[in-house]
Amino acid sequence: MALVIVGGASEERVETALRAFEAEGWARARELGPWEEADGVLAARDPAQLREADGRGIRYVLVHHGPADGAPEGTYARAHHRVERSQLPDLARRLRSRDRLLVTCLAFAYRNGIPEGSAWVVDARFLDNPYWIPALRPLTGLEAPVRDHVLGQPPALALLDGLEATLVRLLPEYGRRGRTELTVAFGCTGGRHRSVVLAAEMACRLEAVAGIEVKFRAPVLGR
Repeated sequence: MALVIVGGASEERVETALRAFEAEGWARARELGPWEEADGVLAARDPAQLREADGRGIRYVLVHHGPADGAPEGTYARAHHRVERSQLPDLARRLRSRDRLLVTCLAFAYRNGIPEGSAWVVDARFLDNPYWIPALRPLTGLEAPVRDHVLGQPPALALLDGLEATLVRLLPEYGRRGRTELTVAFGCTGGRHRSVVLAAEMACRLEAVAGIEVKFRAPVLGR
């Protein structure tokens, strides 16, 4: 079962976060320890609590609500997720315990900014852009002509091969650290061609990896 430790810049913010998790079905934990019942959420009161959890080998996800707390080794500095109040319900739902790590391969447009929560960010702008080919411009990276154009470039395959080899070795480590989700974000200028091809191809490759779930997302295409 999952254990989330919540910190914040004030006791009020910590309590708000705890209640948001409780509203999504989490049980409030009263003391630090391995959590083996329902998904549990625990308030973090000071950095020593985190050091104790690490020393005891307790697996947890650390959430910080609000601005920095000023502690060099506090929940803000070490947080897996830093969130505001409006983001708490969605995060609580996403962190519910999973049997397997969820890996999302996401395409995005740099002109819109890097998506929040992206753990790995891959810049695809070094590849030739199908946008400048009139026949390919109106298409997307989900269509064969664009896919063939992008994957026909040797640097694209070199990137995919190297990234796949690295991820396959490291994904089990994320799981052992208590991570339930990992987003690998592929970006290009418009988020329509190169990034979509690479994200879709990596998702396809990772589906062959045992012990994980894989999702492909291309928000600009409505997927």
